[in-house]
Amino acid sequence: MLAALGNGVKGSKWFSLIDKVARADTLRLAWEQVARNRGAAGVDGQSVEKFAARAETYLDELEQALKQGRYRPMPVKRVEIPKGPGQTRPLGIPAVKDRIVQTALKRVIEPIFENEFHDTSYGFRPGRGCKDALREVDWHLKAGYTHVVDADLKSYFDSIPHDRLLTRVEERISDGRVLDLIRAYLSQDVMHGLERWTPTGGTPQGAVISPLLANLYLHPLDTLMAAKGYRMVRYADDFVVLSRTAEEAEAALVEVRAWVEANGLTLHPDKTRTGNCLDAGQGFDFLGYRFEAGRRWVRKKSLKAVKDKLRSKTGRKRGVSLKSIIEELNPILRGWFGYFKHAHRTVFKVLDGLIRRRLRALLRKREKRPGFGRCHADHSRWPNAFFAEQGLFTLVGAHAKASQSRC
Repeated sequence: MLAALGNGVKGSKWFSLIDKVARADTLRLAWEQVARNRGAAGVDGQSVEKFAARAETYLDELEQALKQGRYRPMPVKRVEIPKGPGQTRPLGIPAVKDRIVQTALKRVIEPIFENEFHDTSYGFRPGRGCKDALREVDWHLKAGYTHVVDADLKSYFDSIPHDRLLTRVEERISDGRVLDLIRAYLSQDVMHGLERWTPTGGTPQGAVISPLLANLYLHPLDTLMAAKGYRMVRYADDFVVLSRTAEEAEAALVEVRAWVEANGLTLHPDKTRTGNCLDAGQGFDFLGYRFEAGRRWVRKKSLKAVKDKLRSKTGRKRGVSLKSIIEELNPILRGWFGYFKHAHRTVFKVLDGLIRRRLRALLRKREKRPGFGRCHADHSRWPNAFFAEQGLFTLVGAHAKASQSRC
């Protein structure tokens, strides 16, 4: 497909794509990806494991339904996942078969749009990620672009206008059946308990196709800011614009605000601002880090989130073995360190201490002794070396090893 783009597609549009989506090998690759990602069952109750038991039959049925125009997506099951104290975030769970078709569709149309997306966009794109975006921000700050537009799009994924989004898609795709598929996914009914409704805007969070469509809708903003000479770094709907002067930052905010309003979106009034991040109190949060006064550290919200997750795994009343608990903790700790390895070493010491303290309290509880694992006797009985022998991943140790490798 990329070769065809290079050779020139008639009118820069694709007229025949559904055959590529419905190909048996495309659907099989899509199913393998869905199976790796696992995930919960949708409204039909069919899990990944149940689908796997008759995968060849189900994939053949999907292939025929797509080719004959009989395929219709099922409603999306909505669940609420924790976001913070007393807060939740809605997440849509499509049926397994719908996740497979969406994945196949994404595999086919993503190269078309990826061919045009800007290098300043990092979220949900092949070969790009958070660390790349953070490096870009670091580079601009060190180059003197310290005046920042810290913008926040209010409920972005829920507020994208369907008609305008489809217009963007139609600029490159003219295959009516592919366009009908995208329309069907945008207007999938949502089921939450006994409630059922049809969304009139937004892209369903949790849908495989949503991140690509969300990037597509903001692509013109990337183009505008690049044409105006502004340094913008965007990760999905989270972005900053970096400038050398306060005047440039204010002018950039005017451009951003005008584009956002003209495209049916809204900037959060309390979370959008400009400032010089070299000044105390004028920093900004981006992708889990706080940038302020020439430094970068883990933002409080990110630190609290990992502490809450660790506490949930180390409750004193948990009835599983210490080994099982450590096996649950290690992937969390490795993943967190992999992302925040550039944090200050004291952060790692604090988290390691929290984990061992809670594990000691858990061991005390099993011996029917009160207390929270903080006394000297507990440290002597279950020293740090004890947990290391049990295989517990230590953040301080990982940081020391990473520092030696860098040296």
